Amino acid sequence: MVPPTASTSLDEPRVVPVRHPWRWVGVAVVLVLLAQFVHGLATNPGWDWETFAKYFAAESILAALWTTIKLTVYGTLLGFGLGVVIAAMRLSKSPFLQVISWGYVWAFRSIPLIVQLLFWFNIAYLYQTLQFGVPFGPGFFSVNTNDLFGPLGAAVLGLALHQAAYAAEIIRGGIVSVDAGQLEAAAALGIPRLRQFRRIVLPQAMRSILPNAANEVISLFKGTSIVSVMAIPELFYQAQVIYGRNGRVVPLLMVATVWYIILTTILSVVQYYVERHYAKGASRTLPPTPLQRITRGWARVRRAAAHPPSRTGTRPVAPAGDAR
Repeated sequence: MVPPTASTSLDEPRVVPVRHPWRWVGVAVVLVLLAQFVHGLATNPGWDWETFAKYFAAESILAALWTTIKLTVYGTLLGFGLGVVIAAMRLSKSPFLQVISWGYVWAFRSIPLIVQLLFWFNIAYLYQTLQFGVPFGPGFFSVNTNDLFGPLGAAVLGLALHQAAYAAEIIRGGIVSVDAGQLEAAAALGIPRLRQFRRIVLPQAMRSILPNAANEVISLFKGTSIVSVMAIPELFYQAQVIYGRNGRVVPLLMVATVWYIILTTILSVVQYYVERHYAKGASRTLPPTPLQRITRGWARVRRAAAHPPSRTGTRPVAPAGDAR
């Protein structure tokens, strides 16, 4: 009997992946373009990084950033709070409430945000005072409109009402996406309606609501720059004020840009982990987080460095005398 040798095909066949040379060409082109861009950032004096560093953490910029954050938080809370009410009206069995909610969504999605903001900013032109009392009857007290709606209040109101129209559709779509058969089964088991919504509808609807809702929050955060037309000292407006004084347009725009990127990144990370939390019931095993992937990849690299593979790819050959 012929003893097995290195040429004998006793080894398991290896699966060789298909080579894609054009992928490497594409990667090389992207890396070259990226290197050119970074080189331009570092060497082009027009970027004026000294001015950027001077104003990046300036007191006026940080105060304006805080105003931007407040506008985002207030607009989000009020907008989604009102959006829940409008979505409930749209899903109700009352034709009147359905028409009212549909009309609200239609109107506020049709009018540009800047027009809404300017309208609320000039609401005192139409109503100098707001009277509270019996409808079509005597009033109890009245308030000056300018005292009630300052620039910041008008901006929050405009952002919230605009956001509510989109939030209502997002919430309604998430609730509708839940299979009606689950509600029928819950009702057959005698589960109260509030508990049905809290334990059955809401966890499943959140998987559909969260991605769109997070995108709306990020859009609202960046959209706060539009309130600069109302002379509210938010981030973009303050950058305009500073470069209007010193003429350093590009570095001040970069200051605002980098802060927008930082805050948007934080919101995106929060969105990722919240979505991951509500995805627990949808899949048995969740995919690893980016941090977990980096940690595992680094561990594999360390193991490979500690135990390098042998250079020979053949299996050990049995001695000739052992063959039977």
